[in-house]
Amino acid sequence: MELSDILAKHAVLTCTGMTSKRQLFELLADKAAELTGLDRADILAAIVGREELGSTGLGNGIAIPHGKLAGLKGVVAVFARLDHPIDFDAVDDQAVDLVMMLLAPVGAGADHLKALSSVARMLRTEDIIDQLRHETEAERLYAILSQPLEGNYAA
Repeated sequence: MELSDILAKHAVLTCTGMTSKRQLFELLADKAAELTGLDRADILAAIVGREELGSTGLGNGIAIPHGKLAGLKGVVAVFARLDHPIDFDAVDDQAVDLVMMLLAPVGAGADHLKALSSVARMLRTEDIIDQLRHETEAERLYAILSQPLEGNYAA
């Protein structure tokens, strides 16, 4: 699964002034509602509910909040690059500045896991992380994120 299959150009956000995980989740839910036509409150409940089970902050300033939603036609991603890292209760206690939210249809186990795996693999690549952290334009961020996975990311 290529990230470009689930991440639309207009689903890449550069965020200024984020001060909390809740504020970020609200922004991500707003964008996902715009992309999918689903209810913002349902999207927010899905990602907050998953986060309550344990932080999706993976370490190294990266988080992959995710959730499942009824009525969703396929996996959808929204990426946010924050200008200032926020506390995320990550496993390494580092604040987070790169966030890839994934939403999947209820019952889409394999596709959801493929998307999580692809994103996690990409976000383990130091070169990609450096590029994302040094880019401030959404179009360039999308270009970095939508590169084909094969051969570009160490497994």
